[in-house]
Amino acid sequence: MPHDSANHSVTASPPRPGKVADYLAIARLDHVTKQIFIVPGIVLAALLRGVHTEHLALNVFLGVVTAVGIASANYVINEWLDREFDKFHPTKSRRRAVQCELSGTVVAFEWFLLVATGLGAAFAAGRVTFLVAALFALQGLVYNVAPLRTKDQPYLDVVSESINSPLRLVIGWAMVDPLTIPPGSIILTYWMAGSFLMAAKRLSEYREIVAAHSKELLTRYRASFAGYTEISLTVSCFIYGLLSSFFLAVFLIKYRMEYILLMPVIIVMFAHYLSLSMKPGSSAQNPEKLYRERGLALLIILLVALFALTTAVDFPLLEQLTEQRFIGLR
Repeated sequence: MPHDSANHSVTASPPRPGKVADYLAIARLDHVTKQIFIVPGIVLAALLRGVHTEHLALNVFLGVVTAVGIASANYVINEWLDREFDKFHPTKSRRRAVQCELSGTVVAFEWFLLVATGLGAAFAAGRVTFLVAALFALQGLVYNVAPLRTKDQPYLDVVSESINSPLRLVIGWAMVDPLTIPPGSIILTYWMAGSFLMAAKRLSEYREIVAAHSKELLTRYRASFAGYTEISLTVSCFIYGLLSSFFLAVFLIKYRMEYILLMPVIIVMFAHYLSLSMKPGSSAQNPEKLYRERGLALLIILLVALFALTTAVDFPLLEQLTEQRFIGLR
């Protein structure tokens, strides 16, 4: 039975004066694990294009600084602009911008410094990385800042937030080959996979907060939830997952048929993640903590092992899948 009134925030403690540690905390440098999405871009570029730079180590360093800098800048404005809404969330109400009295001027300077660091590193890395970094920074503004603030619009919130996934992919790709960008099919795969993750996160929040409090409290935390139901969020997860699988199949068949053998494991990963999002206190609400999920970790290890196998070994029989063949009956 809901027990918290939607008219009151989850936290009633008066804010304390902000300290240096609090300003550092809103940059969420502990979320650096999310930059793991860069790695497939590096691997795919190396396999499909080969290394097209004489400064690979430097490019990797600059690319990581770019991704961390821009992502942290986005986190800064996210936490600052959401402080009046996060106080209605059971756990986000403990964020520093809610609990502390921070200076808007200092927060703006911190955002500017992080963006400048990210764009500076991107400019040194190359044109592609710089353009992607600029888009990454723009995404943070579009998603968080009024009057656009797409995070308050159902469905648009998911697709606009998850675009940072393919941007990270391209950053990784550009570390190895700064002259091209990944194929459109894998970019769309990444985008829809990211949308699946973000929709699953919202599904987890919806189920947990509505069950423990009320939907009214949930919509005070995030306006987009007014346009969602548990059913619509679940259906959207299926749609994003199916679209991601479709684009991935296109990519795999087009660039190396053997990789199609990865699809069963990937489908199980989608199913496993969706089941995680439906559990109380799900780590789907905090993707930076997913490394603690043993089942998901085992599936990733299996996927990496199978990827290595299908990279090294040819399966000529699979080529028949690209030909027109009919089963004859006698």
